[in-house]
Amino acid sequence: MSNEEHEEGIELPAPTLWPLLAAFGMTLGFAGLVTHPFVSVTGIVCFFVAGFGWWREVLPHQHEELVPLVPVELRAKPVQPVTASVETLDLGEEGHRMRLPTHVFPLSAGIRGGIVGGIAMAITAEIFGFFVFDSLWYPVNLLAATAMPSLASADTSVLIRFDAAALGLAILIHAILSLLMGLLYAVILPIFAKSPAIFGGIIAPLLWTGLLSTGLGVINPALADRIAWEWFAASQIAFGLTAGFVIARMERIETLQSAPLAVRAGLEMKTPSKGDQ
Repeated sequence: MSNEEHEEGIELPAPTLWPLLAAFGMTLGFAGLVTHPFVSVTGIVCFFVAGFGWWREVLPHQHEELVPLVPVELRAKPVQPVTASVETLDLGEEGHRMRLPTHVFPLSAGIRGGIVGGIAMAITAEIFGFFVFDSLWYPVNLLAATAMPSLASADTSVLIRFDAAALGLAILIHAILSLLMGLLYAVILPIFAKSPAIFGGIIAPLLWTGLLSTGLGVINPALADRIAWEWFAASQIAFGLTAGFVIARMERIETLQSAPLAVRAGLEMKTPSKGDQ
């Protein structure tokens, strides 16, 4: 091409759909392993056809297109340096360290918050079972039903009865989930230092409720229909508010974000003596 044409644009590889077809063929190839061999055969054919077409985009001659340049009068003007000084922020000022907290909670705070929040969540669930089904065992058996197929398909008359195995399993599941959620709260809450109560007590429980209701509706629709999701959300909010309150009252640990830049960078600073001055 002439120099004049080079000044008008930049040569770039021409757009092509062959990579997309190759990815589609690879997807079909693996999908056929769990569906039908014909799907895999179709995917393999698409992959090799796309590979050949993609190869033809490069050899014997690479396909290119000329991308026109922006006219000189429409381009951005050169940056003009400014010598004026700007005001700098001190560490932690105006919340500019929100994503890198200056203080974090110890893991023990998450454990305590998970225990207390788990108790609050259990009390809320038991209130629902007592006033709606006149039974304290309905929420217990419903939680155990996530791991006991016999209870997942049982009717209400069975779920309102006492079951020792279901009680033990429900306590184990509830304890593990409460501790894990408490530890997660201890890690996440320092990031949302401005509004930990709103995030930990309302936003996170509602997001978790929506995610679980959607997933359980696909995995086990029968079990999802037995759960009163408004009460489930209320129990999650009770956990979030209680666990967040307990964790927020714990003593925090300073992070390296509170230290000077030299310390965070691992530099050894020598304080000048009077003789050096």
